[in-house]
Amino acid sequence: VGEQVLLKCSFKSSSPITESLLVDWTYRPLAGGPMETIFHYQSVPHPTTAGKFKDRISWVGNVANGDASIVIQSPVLSDNGTFICSVKNPPDV
Repeated sequence: VGEQVLLKCSFKSSSPITESLLVDWTYRPLAGGPMETIFHYQSVPHPTTAGKFKDRISWVGNVANGDASIVIQSPVLSDNGTFICSVKNPPDV
């Protein structure tokens, strides 16, 4: 609590990295409930514009280096949950 949190995500692809590469970060609260997309990347970062992570997520990844990491600012205990990083680099998934 109080310090930013780095959520690391690394990937490897057998296909060249292009503008088609997609990164999606989803979140499910510890108490359960629906998955929620909190971050999307395609050529440029698209942080969520709604929900509990609005204005708190920053892109720190570098897809050319196989890095799709994000940072969450001002974490609170209620942010606890499952975070999933999904990378698709067509035709590779």
